[in-house]
Amino acid sequence: MLKLNHIKKDYIIDKETVHILEDVNLNINEGEFVSILGTSGCGKSTLLKIIIGLERATDGYISFENNDNNRIGMIFQEARLIPWKNVEENIEFGVDTGIDKKRKKAIVREQLNIVGLADYARAKPSQLSGGMQQRVSIARALAGEPKVLLLDEPFGALDAFTRISMQKEVLRLWETQKKTMILVTHDIDEAIFLSDRIIILSDHPGVIKREIKVDLSRPRDRSSYDFTVIRKEIYREFFEESDINIEYYI
Repeated sequence: MLKLNHIKKDYIIDKETVHILEDVNLNINEGEFVSILGTSGCGKSTLLKIIIGLERATDGYISFENNDNNRIGMIFQEARLIPWKNVEENIEFGVDTGIDKKRKKAIVREQLNIVGLADYARAKPSQLSGGMQQRVSIARALAGEPKVLLLDEPFGALDAFTRISMQKEVLRLWETQKKTMILVTHDIDEAIFLSDRIIILSDHPGVIKREIKVDLSRPRDRSSYDFTVIRKEIYREFFEESDINIEYYI
């Protein structure tokens, strides 16, 4: 449903051209969960911003199978909630302005239930934990009824326990909402746990170095043999063989 065609992105910094992305070509199917994996600075987040229109590609273009249904939502690295508005009002901010008030309220209530925050509708962001704030951010993005949901390292600032909990939450939403999801991450286990496919970007300029299909049934066991085989396969793309603990990963 979504095609990236020869995407290139350059920046001019101190009169020098810096190549961020180079000839990125990618087809994403409807309902698919795709992760874009790479080290810091390889252009992962820039690619998401180009998809949603926050950045303009230097060259190349993006096409949708159905241009009438190309709504895109985005969840950022931080929740970016409006601090003086409560949870309900923050979610309502994501609803299309052309929708009547009754329908808008119904959408907000639905999203509150989906992310399990109905009891916190009147709470301010400062009264929520980091994980709960990100759930509000997810609800706000879903309230816009997107066909495609972009996730830009949304769990990077969370502790390990909350991060795992949020990964399960996003997986549950993907399974029930049937949205096409594109996740940017540098967490290898996260990419394997969530994805149908993993796209590995090289260091800048970011080019697609490899594509790995994760053909594992869900829910996935991070300690299973098949999971660790894929983990080691990905590690080989980033590290020398001598740096990989063979006994741990296989």
